[in-house]
Amino acid sequence: MSRARIVAVSLLMVGVLTGAGVPPAQADRSTAHDVHPALRTHLVAAYDFDHPVPGDPALERDQGRSGTEIELINGGAAMRVPDRAYRGSGNAVQTRQVDPATTGNDDWKAGTWSASGVRTLRAFSATGGTTIMGWFKLNMDSPALNSTTADPDDRYNAIGLAGLLTGDSDGHGVRALLELIDVDGELRLVALGRRLDGGNSQTFAARPDWRDLLPVGEWVHLAATFDFGTGALALYRNGEPVDGFYTRADDPWLVSGPGPHVTTASDPRGIKIGGSFPQDTLERNPCDCRMDGLLFLDSVVSARDVRRQYHHLAR
Repeated sequence: MSRARIVAVSLLMVGVLTGAGVPPAQADRSTAHDVHPALRTHLVAAYDFDHPVPGDPALERDQGRSGTEIELINGGAAMRVPDRAYRGSGNAVQTRQVDPATTGNDDWKAGTWSASGVRTLRAFSATGGTTIMGWFKLNMDSPALNSTTADPDDRYNAIGLAGLLTGDSDGHGVRALLELIDVDGELRLVALGRRLDGGNSQTFAARPDWRDLLPVGEWVHLAATFDFGTGALALYRNGEPVDGFYTRADDPWLVSGPGPHVTTASDPRGIKIGGSFPQDTLERNPCDCRMDGLLFLDSVVSARDVRRQYHHLAR
C-alpha cells in the first residue's frame, strides 16, 4: 500500500474510533484558482505544490476533484522550493537524481502507486481522451547517468516529466505521458500514450530541437493531448501547437475498426512525476527539473483551451 493510502486509512480510523465525522474528500478544497474555467469540468487531478497534507508535508493535496494525494518521494518537504513558474505561483516541486554511481532508490520524484489501481483516478478508466499539462523547468542538458548498470558512462534514454500509469503498470508503463525520449537516436519531446493495458503505445514526437523547446533554467508550459477514440495525439508549448510526427504508421491503438474506442476499463495504478516507479522500487529516467501547476484531465483539451490556460497564468 502506498504512503498516501496508508495515511488516508489512518485518518479514517481516527474518525471511527473517536466518533468524529469524517468529512468528504473534497470538503475543504475549492477549484484551483490557477485553472482556466474552460478546463475545470474535466479536471481530475491538479498539483501546485502549495498544499501539503496537514501533519505530513511529504504528501501533496490534490486541487482537482479526485482527491488523489501524491507523495514527494525520498526528498519529502525539501522538494518544495520557492520558484514562481507563473503568476500567482508559490512553490514548485524539485525532482532530481541523487547518486548516479550507486544502485538504489533515492532519486527525488513524486507520484502515487497502488497495485490494485488508484480508485480516485477512475475517471481515466474507459475514457475517450486525456490531457496532461503543466509548467516545467529543466536543469539538465542530457539524460542522467544510468544508476542501474555497471557501465559508468551509460545513460538513460529518456527524461521523465509527468504521466498517468496503465491499469497493469509495473510503475513504468503509461496510459498517457509527457517526456523526453530517444527517437531514432535523437532526444525529442514526446506525447506517448497507450489505449489498452498490455497493448502497444503510440508516440507523437516534436520536430524542433528539445533544447529550443525546453531551454535549461527556463519555465515552459507544456501540454499533451491523447484522443483514444481517433488515435490522435498533440503537443503544445506556451499555448501553441508543436509540429511533430508519429513514430508508428500502423494502428498501435487498434482504432481502425468500429468504435467507440476508449481506454481499458481499469483504474490507473498511479501517477509518476520526474521519473518512473512511484512505488520506489527502481530508478528510471530521473529529471533534474522543477515542475508546477500539473493538471490531469479526462478529456482532449482543444487547442483554443490550451492557449487559454497558458495565457490565464503567463507572466
